[in-house]
This record gives sequence, structure tokens and C-alpha cells, in this order.
Amino acid sequence: MQNLKDRWVLVTGASRGLGELIAIFMAEQGCHLILHGREIKNLENTAEAVRKYNRKVHMVSCELSDLTAVDGMLQSIDSLGVDVDVIFNNAGYQIGYHENYYNTPDDDFILSYKINTVAPIKICYHFLPKMTERGFGRIINTTSDIANEPQQAGYSASKAALDKLTVDLAGKLSGTGVTLNLVNPSWCQTDLGGPYAPHKPESALPGLVLPAFSSEKINGQRINAQEYRDMTLSDALGKLEKH
Repeated sequence: MQNLKDRWVLVTGASRGLGELIAIFMAEQGCHLILHGREIKNLENTAEAVRKYNRKVHMVSCELSDLTAVDGMLQSIDSLGVDVDVIFNNAGYQIGYHENYYNTPDDDFILSYKINTVAPIKICYHFLPKMTERGFGRIINTTSDIANEPQQAGYSASKAALDKLTVDLAGKLSGTGVTLNLVNPSWCQTDLGGPYAPHKPESALPGLVLPAFSSEKINGQRINAQEYRDMTLSDALGKLEKH
């Protein structure tokens, strides 16, 4: 298992839900955190939870649909003068559910792609060269198992595009010490997933964080977090590495 103590971790969408859980879990493992949210004030509770583990924390705000703002956020992170070794591209946006899916608005696709595809890939593009130069890095992109629901076409298509780009990029990382993987938390009872989802958010751990601690051979993979529910981090890693 990779020892990530004192390494810096960036978590997008860290103000609530799965992002908040990821941030706290990583703080428990001794990591320092950079927390992203739309507004700084929304990150205060997560930041306070991280500080309880005597970990350093920085907060950055950005509306991910504004790609110019994403560039500004990345420059702000660079100005912190720390090496970002682990990234969880957790933030996502589900714009709507259309029973009359033949009339899905064009903007559903445009907004979904900006937030769910372009923003996380821009973050990958920004940090991967630096990670490769240092010889270590872990990026985890959150995906979805949504299928056969054209009612949510913008969301599902944007996640499918993220999957493709992630796997293609991962194929260029062999031997670099850097990995790029996908993790599917499944449908959880978050603000995005809603109250009728079958899974509690906590059930996605430790599955959500496994690629951060795994060996270099775990690269370009799609990991289903629910397969590791109720397991210790060590046992879950053992199961993953055997696949």
C-alpha cells in the first residue's frame, strides 16, 4: 500500500457528499488537502473536519462550467507552492431528467460536458506532466454506471466521454509512476443522487480511494466502489491488486 502521509491531495466537489467523505478519509491517512467547491464558505465544514487530524488545508473556489475560471483555479493551486500528488476529480453535475427525451435541450449536453468532461480533463492535463516529472502521481476520475436512460443523456454522455479520455490518457502513463483510473461509486444518496438511491454515501468507501493507494499496475481501470464496501482499506487493496 502506498504511504501517502504528508502528500497533498486535491478533491473537487469537496463541500458535501462523496467529496467530503473522500477528503476526511484522506486526512485520516495523513494527507494534506486542497478542497475545491463553488464557494469557499461551503467548504468550511469539510476544512474543519480535516484540521481535526492536524492536517494542512487550502480551499479554492471555482465554477467548473466556466473553463476560464478553471484555468484561474489551477494557477491559484500552483501559487501554493506544493506538489499535488493525488487528485480526485469528484465534482459532477446532473442537469435534468427528461421523460420526453427527444426534446432534450442542447444546453444539457454543453453544460454537462463542460463540468463532467472538459473540466476534469483540463485538471488532468495540467497536473500529469508535473507528476510524470516527479515520478509519482495518482488521479482518480469519478464515473457513473448509468445506462439505457436517454432521459439523462447529457449526464450519461459526458461521463462516457470522460471514461474514453481517461483510458486513452492512462495508456500513455506506463512506466512513469503515475496512474489514472476511473471509480464508479454507483447510485448513492447524495444531493446529486437524491434520496431514493439504493446506496448510502459511506458505502462507496474505501472503493472510491483505492487507486490512490494502489500499485502502478492499477492504471486505466474502471473500479466499482460497491465491490469493496464494508472492507478495510488493506483488504480492499489486496482484492484490487489480485484482479
